[in-house]
Amino acid sequence: MTPERLRAFCLEFNASVEEFPFGPETSVFKVLGKMFALTTPDADPLTVNLKCDPDEAIRLREEHPKAVVPGWHMNKRHWNTVTVSGLPDKLLRELIEDSYDLVVAGLPRAERLKLDRP
Repeated sequence: MTPERLRAFCLEFNASVEEFPFGPETSVFKVLGKMFALTTPDADPLTVNLKCDPDEAIRLREEHPKAVVPGWHMNKRHWNTVTVSGLPDKLLRELIEDSYDLVVAGLPRAERLKLDRP
């Protein structure tokens, strides 16, 4: 997956936006003000930080030790840093969607209903 395709996929979700709070080189994708993905598009290799269920995070790190590691500069229990080229596109897309869903699940019910994700 290229940086452009990663960006486009992250922006497909309801109410998702791209912001640059850490400078122009770091893309932060948010839903209603809450971050669900963070990446540096020019990095080599391309990585993305994604929120993850703690038990799932451990399993992914064990199954993909070179591609999934504890989140860099993040809460390592709840975030993974994923090397994009180390995973199949389908799995990467699922992890991004899971990250989005976890963030949405933490929003107040009224906001979740606006996103069609109860």
